[in-house]
Amino acid sequence: MNVNKAILVGRVGGDPIVRETSSGDAVVNISLATNSGYGDKEKTDWHNVTFFGKLADTVTEYVTKGQELYIEGRISYNKFTGKDGVERTSTNVIAGMMQMGYKKNGPASPSEDDDSLPF
Repeated sequence: MNVNKAILVGRVGGDPIVRETSSGDAVVNISLATNSGYGDKEKTDWHNVTFFGKLADTVTEYVTKGQELYIEGRISYNKFTGKDGVERTSTNVIAGMMQMGYKKNGPASPSEDDDSLPF
C-alpha cells in the first residue's frame, strides 16, 4: 500500500495567484505559513499549495492574505532548470480538500469549545 497525504493548518501568506490552463480551467497558488515550537523558539515553515478546478474557483473568490486554512492534499516534487542553468527542485502540496477558518483581521477567534470549527 502507498500513501501520499499532507495535512496543513496555517495562514495564507499573500493573496492567491490565479492562472488558467490552456483549456480555461483555473489554477491557483498560495503560500501557507505553519508554526511549530513555542515562545522564542517558534519556527515558521512556508508551503507552496496549488488548487485546481472548482476548489481553485473557491479559493479565488473567498481566500485572502491572513486567512486561516485547513488543507488536505498530496505532496508533489518537481525538478526544473532555472534561467541561470542550475537544476532546482520544488516541493508543492496539490490540494484535494480545503476548509476556511478565521481571517486574521476578521471576527475574534472562537472559544476552544466551539464545535463548529473544522480543526
